[in-house]
Amino acid sequence: MDNLGKRAPQSGAAAVRNAVVNSYADLLKSARATGLMRRHRAFYIILFAILIAALAGAGTGFVLLGDTWFQLLIAGALGILFTQFAFLAHEAAHHQIFTSGRVNDWSARILGPLLVGMSYTAWVRKHSAHHQNPNVKGKDPDIHTGVVAFHEEGAATKHGLPALITRHQGSLLFLLILFLGFALVLDSAKTLFGRKPVKYRALEISLLSTRFAAYVAVVFWMLPVGMAFAFLGVQMGVFGFYMGASFAPNHKGMPILEAGSRVDFLTRQVLTARNIRGGFLMDVLMGGLNHQVEHHLFPDMARPQLRQANRLVRAVCAREGIPFTETTLLQSYRIVVAYLNRVGLSSADPFECPLVRQYRGSR
Repeated sequence: MDNLGKRAPQSGAAAVRNAVVNSYADLLKSARATGLMRRHRAFYIILFAILIAALAGAGTGFVLLGDTWFQLLIAGALGILFTQFAFLAHEAAHHQIFTSGRVNDWSARILGPLLVGMSYTAWVRKHSAHHQNPNVKGKDPDIHTGVVAFHEEGAATKHGLPALITRHQGSLLFLLILFLGFALVLDSAKTLFGRKPVKYRALEISLLSTRFAAYVAVVFWMLPVGMAFAFLGVQMGVFGFYMGASFAPNHKGMPILEAGSRVDFLTRQVLTARNIRGGFLMDVLMGGLNHQVEHHLFPDMARPQLRQANRLVRAVCAREGIPFTETTLLQSYRIVVAYLNRVGLSSADPFECPLVRQYRGSR
C-alpha cells in the first residue's frame, strides 16, 4: 500500500496522497474495531452443506432421468453449482473463511480442481496480480488483450477477422463468455504443464485428471454419444456464462490506469471497481462479488461482513472526494457492453493491410 504509515508533513499532491493513505489506515482500524474482520465459519459450513446437497440431488436426478434430453436441465444445474463452488474456492484463496491461512489455502487447492475443474495455482497467480493492480495497463491480467480488447491500444493491435469481432465485442460479449469455462481449463493446463514452478503440481494434476476422467466417463456411460457431448457443452457453457456474467460487472467500463500512474491504494481500488445493488439474493447470486469495492479494500473479509463495511467505505470516500460507483446488475451490463463497443470501434479498418496503414501514416 502506497506510503502507508508515513505521516511527515508534505505539500501539494504528495500531501493529498498521504492524507488518503492515512484515511485507509484509519478505515482498516475501524473495520477491525467493529468486528467486521471476524470469520463466519458457520455461514460457510451451511453454504457448503447446501451446495453439496444440491450436487447430490443433481447427481440423483441424472441417474433417474436416464436417456432423455431433459438431462440438459441437469447439465445447466451443474454449471450453476460449479460456479457456486468457484465462489467458495475464491473466498478460501482470499483467506475469508478460516482463521488459519494454511486451512484456507488447502480448502481452495482441493475445491478448485476437484469441484470447479480449474487449477488453484493458475487462479491465484492471475487473481493476485489483478488485486494488486486493478485496471492498470500491462499489470492487470484481467485487461490483457485477447479475444476481447479492454482499451484502445489493445484494439489497435487487431487486424482482419479478429478486428471485425473486436468492433462488435460488446454486442458479442454474452456469446463470448459461453466459452470462458473452456478458456479456464486451458489456462489451468498451461500453468500445470508449464515451465514455471508450481507448488504441489502433482497433486493438482491428479485432482484435475481424476475429476475430468470420472465426470466424462460417467456422462458417456449413461448417455448416448450425441447427448453426452450436448450435456458437456451445456454444462461448460452455463458455467462460463455464469462466471463471466458475475465477474464482468466488477471492473469493465471503469477507469483504466496507465502502468506508471501514481495512485494510492484506496483511490486505485475504489476508482476502478463497481458495486452491484441488491439484497441477500444478490449476495448469493454473485458470491459476494457484488460488493467489489469492499472486497478489494478488505480482500480477506468474510462475505457476510461486506455489506456492513459499505457504510464505512462510503463515508471515507465522501470525505476524500473519491467517486464511489454502484449500479443495478442490468445497468452494469449496459455500461460494459457500451464501453466494449466503444473500445472496439476505435480499432482500424479490420481488413486494411497493416503495411498500407503504416505507409499512409507516414505521408
